[in-house]
Amino acid sequence: MKHEPPKNSITYEVWGKYALFTDPLTRAGGEKCSYHIPTYEAIKGITESIYWKPAFVWIVDKVRIMKPIRTEAKNMKPINLGGGNTLATYTYLADVRYQVLAHFEWNLNRDDLKADRVDGKHWDIAKRMLQKGGRRDIFLGTRECQGYVQPSEFEAGESTHRQAGELSYGLMFHGFDYPDTIGKNELHARFWQAKVNEDSIIEYPRPDDASLVRRFIREMVPNPPKSVGHDEPHPKLA
Repeated sequence: MKHEPPKNSITYEVWGKYALFTDPLTRAGGEKCSYHIPTYEAIKGITESIYWKPAFVWIVDKVRIMKPIRTEAKNMKPINLGGGNTLATYTYLADVRYQVLAHFEWNLNRDDLKADRVDGKHWDIAKRMLQKGGRRDIFLGTRECQGYVQPSEFEAGESTHRQAGELSYGLMFHGFDYPDTIGKNELHARFWQAKVNEDSIIEYPRPDDASLVRRFIREMVPNPPKSVGHDEPHPKLA
């Protein structure tokens, strides 16, 4: 008998020709080099592009690497912060594919949206949007890296990624704590001791995990959308 997933969980595959997963605190200019594995914030952003509402928060549980980790360097002419263009080399991940397991939880800091906390409603919409390839464009870390999504059972199919045992990547950017999710008028960056297990699976700690290293960035006042309609802009993208 097939196990029915919880009514707040989705699994999908995301793939693309290139990906660029970096620490946004250090990518303001100059040359860029991708992490070998996706950040929590990047996968959360992909999941939000499939379907997002301010009444809930997506939690990324696991990511399975489906293809070998390969890099490819490109010569670029990014815009210089002082005007004009400059020359730089960007190192991308090439030919990437991941399986993702994620679930959503109600955003308890948005008491004004209690009426939108309807069991099963957002799960059904998220599944429909996943079937359609997402509500918004999918990007693998940055806008020039177009991605695509489709429903998938987690751990289904064979991964061609190979490594000898567990592999540690040291301290790595995890994500941001935004005011609308932590209930404080502050923006924090999170970091974690990243690792990939012997089954090519990344198990991310929750954003509220005590083991995460946090760094205060700046004061920030939340600017929530005025309605819960289907076409409101994401507050972090507006």
